[in-house]
Amino acid sequence: MKRLLFRLIWIVPLSITAALAADNKAPFTSAPAASYPGHQTLDKITLAAVPFTSEEQAGSAFGKVRPYKYGILPVLVILQNDTGKALRLNLTAQFIDGRNQHIDAMPASDVVLYDGSRKESWKTGTGAGAPPLPIPIPRKPKHGPLYAPEIEGLAFSAKLVPPGESVRGFFYFEARNDPGAKLYLTGIKDAATGQDYFYYEVPFADK
Repeated sequence: MKRLLFRLIWIVPLSITAALAADNKAPFTSAPAASYPGHQTLDKITLAAVPFTSEEQAGSAFGKVRPYKYGILPVLVILQNDTGKALRLNLTAQFIDGRNQHIDAMPASDVVLYDGSRKESWKTGTGAGAPPLPIPIPRKPKHGPLYAPEIEGLAFSAKLVPPGESVRGFFYFEARNDPGAKLYLTGIKDAATGQDYFYYEVPFADK
């Protein structure tokens, strides 16, 4: 009896430790912008655009949630500032598919409520992008299949990039990753002078 009690004393803490380890997912990391096949360098600013479509990619960022299975394409954007100046950001992103149709990014707050019930432009072929959601968006009492804190927590939100530094984050699109697709980005300025930098069209790497 004592031997059994001794074993239980050890098994219970080990079980708790294992459960905690399973819940504590490793924090999301990324490589430098220039290391990705889909990147562009202009005016000493390097931008990478990485569509997350595989199980491994989704798991590394969003845990058990799989946005791409519900028609939502997460695109990781990494910006490296080698201009020697601070940059102010107010990034606007559009997904450009293989037919040159432009689709605006969805707010991350909409993605977590998304249930896949709306008709996506990549299915209908209208080219008009996703239809606008009603404003204000009705908050459903039940979370959708894409509810995860990482969806909003990893969304691109940086507003300033010091010289020599990089920032990253996700934009979300109601779209499928087509051959020849690319990301259109605007909203980069010299923080001191307010001068705008040119727009960037970052091609996605071939699958």
